[in-house]
Amino acid sequence: MPTLDGVLETCLYVDDLDRAARFYEQVLTLPRIAGDGERFRAYDVGGRSVLLLFRRGGTLETVVLPGGTIPPHDGHGPAHFAFAVGDEAEMVAWERRLGEHGVAVEGRTAWPRGGRSLYVRDPDGHLVEFATPGLWSTY
Repeated sequence: MPTLDGVLETCLYVDDLDRAARFYEQVLTLPRIAGDGERFRAYDVGGRSVLLLFRRGGTLETVVLPGGTIPPHDGHGPAHFAFAVGDEAEMVAWERRLGEHGVAVEGRTAWPRGGRSLYVRDPDGHLVEFATPGLWSTY
């Protein structure tokens, strides 16, 4: 039976790519690793995964690359995803940084396993979660 090693990419569709990029680059300080400026941006998340931002409606045509093709895709409505935060001290630092940038905390949860989550919205209304270990049996 073949196995899966993890989730490599998380993809969000945004209305204003530059506005979204400012949030992820300036507020969350994610390093950009690719992006053509008009269609998408890609960010390194912790050296283990990639966050992709696509301009909503900008990926409705097949993309032809030297090595093959990428089929059309798109999405609508607010999505949810979570960033892994190493420990409680990191969570406190993130909450402080978000507050310094005027990003309101929308929710907080203390999980039965011991983890804690903090929820904010990005400029497109996507629910961004920051979670400490203990949220899941795998984290």
